[in-house]
Amino acid sequence: MATCPVDGAVIGSSPCWRNVVKRAQLVAMTDTTTCLQGESGSGKEVVARLIHRMSPRRRGPFVAVNCAALPEQLLESELFGFERGAFTGADHVKVGQFELAKGGVLFLDEISEMPLLAQAKCLRVLQEREFLRLGGTRPITADVRVIAATNRDLSTAVAEGRFREDLFYRINVFDIRIPPLRERREDLMLLTDRFLNECAQAIGRVPAGLTAEAKDALLAYRWPGNIRELRNVIERATILCEDGRIHVHHLSSDVITGAGLSHADDLGTVERQAIERVMLDTKGNKALAARKLGISRTQLYWRLSKYGLGTT
Repeated sequence: MATCPVDGAVIGSSPCWRNVVKRAQLVAMTDTTTCLQGESGSGKEVVARLIHRMSPRRRGPFVAVNCAALPEQLLESELFGFERGAFTGADHVKVGQFELAKGGVLFLDEISEMPLLAQAKCLRVLQEREFLRLGGTRPITADVRVIAATNRDLSTAVAEGRFREDLFYRINVFDIRIPPLRERREDLMLLTDRFLNECAQAIGRVPAGLTAEAKDALLAYRWPGNIRELRNVIERATILCEDGRIHVHHLSSDVITGAGLSHADDLGTVERQAIERVMLDTKGNKALAARKLGISRTQLYWRLSKYGLGTT
């Protein structure tokens, strides 16, 4: 099944998000190393790509490396490449990400997870603008802009000896804090509408709408997973809903409980109210009501009986 595409647009009108965009615009026209700090899923790569698109390097490549996704022994060869014979099994030349990003941007995501040895080599690239492949002797010019990102407090990592202080100051020349979604409440429905359209297109449907209860639940939830979590919730709900309307029960259990519907009685109240409203709207037409609720007629009859709404 097709999945909802990752959002690459910059969406939002909240003051804190406008400030992010303003700072991105200011630094974009320079080659200054930039550090994006924010929680997981808050949109750091979206901002990095925005900086790239607005910069003089926009015609060059945008190369992203997740420093937390590669084991220590592979990260260096991934970043810097290696020469034939550099180690056992190196029977060819590998071009690293610093070379692949030539003329463009190298996005170092979760840089706080980079091992100390790789940090030292990365520092040299930023200072000298050149590097060696593993096993190499010929310096290679690093014609690349580096944008780093982290979901951790780098100052704390420096104090604990897990991150080099000199590298911290080198990458933190211009910092941008990416606010979590809970600080961008004004943007939540804008993002939701975007994801509803993208996800519907991905599975070949007309974009679904939200019931008032579902919208209230989305607005009440704190979104610890931020924009990434919102996209996943909307994708799941789009797949589950059958009548073009997303109801509370189509949302994830985390959203339902996190929105204050943690008790069965609370959820039952929301469900009963939804059924009563739909039955009123359809003038008691159970077949039509079931379609609007996204459930089968058998399930509707069971709920009508459960809530004492009658089945006649």
